Amino acid sequence: MIAEINLYAEYSGDLTDSPQALSHQKTGLRWLRFAPLLVLLARSGLALLFQALTVLLFTRLDLPSPAVAVRNWWTVYGTLIDLVCLALLAWLVRREGRRLLDLVNFDRSKLKTDLLIGLGIFVIIFPVTVFGGGMLANLIAYGTLQPEYPAGGFMRTLPLLAVLYSRLLWWPLWSFTEEMTFQGYCLPRLRLLAKNTWLPVAVVSFFWSIQHSFLPWINLQHGLYLFLTFLPLTVALQLIYLRVRRLAPLIVGHWLMDLFSVLYLVQVG
Repeated sequence: MIAEINLYAEYSGDLTDSPQALSHQKTGLRWLRFAPLLVLLARSGLALLFQALTVLLFTRLDLPSPAVAVRNWWTVYGTLIDLVCLALLAWLVRREGRRLLDLVNFDRSKLKTDLLIGLGIFVIIFPVTVFGGGMLANLIAYGTLQPEYPAGGFMRTLPLLAVLYSRLLWWPLWSFTEEMTFQGYCLPRLRLLAKNTWLPVAVVSFFWSIQHSFLPWINLQHGLYLFLTFLPLTVALQLIYLRVRRLAPLIVGHWLMDLFSVLYLVQVG
């Protein structure tokens, strides 16, 4: 069995504090250098996979227009994406001799500060980046500030139980898993590999933003719109994380953002 390693053995703090950590990997674990790239690809790939499987399920159930109907359901099947990603992350960090929750770097003494930062992310960063990015995305992808989005591309309707699931259960796990995936795991490790900050930020931002193009995947035009909309937000969240070195305030801010979106965008129909 491959021996476990501890990337944190020579320092205290989060992974970004030790540019030398990965150089001490044992020969049998050099493949872990490619693990962040695998994780970056995972969520988009899983989004496409579970969307396709849901279309097949709807087809077997003889539902009308399953390829269109599935666009409303990603906040339901999206939990499957989270569960697979969390299992992958848990396995990978265990190879490093760590626990999954170590990625959060939670500090109880800074809880009040983290809550305030999270609230600031929701009140300031979220509207400025998403609405600003969305306006630019509309102009680039659709050529107008008020496009007519395809069915399921903006507002979504679901049966009551599915709406309740989306509003009560989907968003806490989704926000937590996204932050753990892109910031807690991928960004620090890519910084170690690249030995700089801006290239990893750009790479993570690209994959984090393009993930939204597949939630759900409709067509290339709408995928471009979603990618451009979330690009400024993913950059801003990473810069905040690199500043505070704790994932808790980012999770709080992300919780509020996703809760707002599911309350506003998902309706009973």
